[in-house]
Amino acid sequence: MKIRDFGVEIWMNRYENHCEWNLAETCVESLTVAELLEMAGKTDTILTELLPLKLTYGAIEGSERLRGLITGLYAKQRTDNVVTTHGAIGANALVHETLVEPGDRVISVLPTYQQHYSIPECYGADIQILKLTEETGFLPDLEQLQRLAIPGTKLIAINNPNNPTGALMDRAYLEKIVAIARAAGAWILCDEVYRGTDQEGDGLTISIADLYEKGISTGSMSKTFSLAGLRLGWIVAPSEVIQAVSVHRDYNTISVGMLDDHFAAIALENKDKILARSQSITRTNLAILSDWVESEPLISWVKPQSGTTALLKYDLPMTSEALCLQLLQRTGVMFTPGSAMDMEGYLRIGYANNAGILREGLRRVSEFLWEQRVAAA
Repeated sequence: MKIRDFGVEIWMNRYENHCEWNLAETCVESLTVAELLEMAGKTDTILTELLPLKLTYGAIEGSERLRGLITGLYAKQRTDNVVTTHGAIGANALVHETLVEPGDRVISVLPTYQQHYSIPECYGADIQILKLTEETGFLPDLEQLQRLAIPGTKLIAINNPNNPTGALMDRAYLEKIVAIARAAGAWILCDEVYRGTDQEGDGLTISIADLYEKGISTGSMSKTFSLAGLRLGWIVAPSEVIQAVSVHRDYNTISVGMLDDHFAAIALENKDKILARSQSITRTNLAILSDWVESEPLISWVKPQSGTTALLKYDLPMTSEALCLQLLQRTGVMFTPGSAMDMEGYLRIGYANNAGILREGLRRVSEFLWEQRVAAA
């Protein structure tokens, strides 16, 4: 099986451990073990929980404790609608592997996480790309989706909140997409790894799994919950999908790590504290970024409504990769080039890291852009 290079992951692997100011990071600033245990009030007692653990494979689908806590993130789900995975990346791959066969029509938005179009493409699917544009605020064009979703369409893959644009489909918008999918008989896979970071309200837009009888939600501890090091994600779906996924999962997962499961459960038992922290960071930092964008004549955007990333359009006569490489070499600041997401002419910034890193990184980018303007003049 041949598959395209994963543009974003190759870029991140190549440069993120060598930059000085990482504005490509997509997680809300990661928690330390000490911070997590302090939130949970377990600093002095954690060893009494861990030392008796026998490090077997553990519960294959994920512990009852953890799966029960995951259902608490949804309105209508039970533990038999949940299976744990190796991150959301494992969850997404398993859903595509389970549902998609050669010739199946699969619709994916673009930009999004590349898994959602490159994996079905490599399986021989009839992949249809629904391009997101500024004209619709980077939301899917519903008329175009209606045309693409012919009867018999197997899967519609969306990402809410969207990576990299931060666009957010509210309940009313999602219901319109559900109506289109239902008419075509299609499953909807919604990658919801940034769910919980909305800029307004409680931060939690309704999940597709709670809206649609053929809705599949994927999530993880990585982005909103600031615990990417656990490598723990999940699929929430109708039981028939979970059963089918489990057949494939036996071949490439077996189970997640017992320690990952245990610490994820601790985090979700304290989800209100973690979500409050994440929303404070994302809301504070987006305001910083917004002020910066407004001051930069070479940069424009559609302001994110959620998530941890923004897509910046730049007005310079160079490719996005060339711009990012020059920026990294001259200033130590790392962005992600739009070309890595099939969106040439744009840059992705992750703004949910430490506010000091964000401010200093943006200051350095401003100096770089000023130099470019002077050179062009």
